[in-house]
Amino acid sequence: MVRRLVLALSVALNLVLAYCLIWGQQGAIEYKKMRERTSQLEERIAALDGDNLALSKEIRLLQSDEKYLEKVIRNRSNFVRGNEILYIFPDDGKSESPGAPPHEAKN
Repeated sequence: MVRRLVLALSVALNLVLAYCLIWGQQGAIEYKKMRERTSQLEERIAALDGDNLALSKEIRLLQSDEKYLEKVIRNRSNFVRGNEILYIFPDDGKSESPGAPPHEAKN
């Protein structure tokens, strides 16, 4: 009788431990989720490291290379030198007046 009671308690304890091992807060399922999340975060860190390296290189160029600095200012701000004329064309290729053909000049 005592032997059956000990056997039943040990089986019940094993079932509880198996449940905790698989579905518990620190079980196998949660461990798998954490590993997937860790790999996602490592990929994101690698991408951000690449971006950080590119930005550091650009900062060094902006601080040390006058020609690169001028190129960046001219491209981003549409700055021109005194003897230059800047033409800005629409991106979609349409003319200013929708009714006039593109080859005719405005009055």
